[in-house]
Formats: sequence, C-alpha cells, structure tokens
Amino acid sequence: MSVQLDTNILTRLSQPTDPAHGTARSAVVKLQAAGRDLGLVPQNLYEFWSVATRPVANNGLGLTVPECRAEIIRFRSLFALRPDDPSLVNVWEAIVVAHDCKGKVAHDARLVAAMQTHRLAEILTFNTADFARFPVITAIDPATV
Repeated sequence: MSVQLDTNILTRLSQPTDPAHGTARSAVVKLQAAGRDLGLVPQNLYEFWSVATRPVANNGLGLTVPECRAEIIRFRSLFALRPDDPSLVNVWEAIVVAHDCKGKVAHDARLVAAMQTHRLAEILTFNTADFARFPVITAIDPATV
C-alpha cells in the first residue's frame, strides 16, 4: 500500500539538526522496511522549494538554490513522484467546497485531491490535525510508526 508524504516530512529529512529529523527518518525507514511505497506529488516539491529557499529569519531553511536542487534530486531518487492528473483541479474544487476550506487549508485540500486521484488513503505528516477534516484519508503521525 502506498503512503503520501507531506512536505513537512521532507523539510525534517533535509535538516539533520531539526529536533524532528530522527522521528521523520525513523518513520520513513520503518514504512519502507514494511514494504510501503512512499510517494510525492509535484506540490510537495513546490512547497519544499518555497520553504527551503526562504531565509531562516522568515521561518525558512535558508538553503541556496543549488542546495535545494540537490535535496529535490535526492527526494526524487528516494520516493516515487506521482504526476498531477488532469482531473486534479475538479477533485480539489469538490473537496474545498464540500469541506468549506478557506485560506491555507486549501493547500492541504490539494494534497488530498492528489491522493484521491492516485487512490491513496494515507499521508505521513507531523500535522495530523490539519487533515482531520478530510475523512476520506488517514493522517499518520511519524511518532506512531
């Protein structure tokens, strides 16, 4: 069974000094050892780039463009990249309307829409509460893996 990764897993994996790095890494290793296919969608890469190249003073990781690109290449070598399906925008629109999504939660809804187009039911995330509004998926906290 496949598991979608949330972008916050990628940010923790890329920063060995982050307090949650070990938890993220351990969850990924355990899931892969159990035969679970861990994957990304393009949105993960866009979000990671945005956070990773933002200055630390602005709640980013402060990576240079070459450093960020190296991380993206590493993630793409470790995890399956599932392409956006042409139906994604229609699925996303149905989700944001059905769940009264406003503001930043629309980004989470887009991940859920991508999951639905790929028939995925689980996402590994440090923000399980952010996905609680979407009963069609299960959010897995890395600390529980």
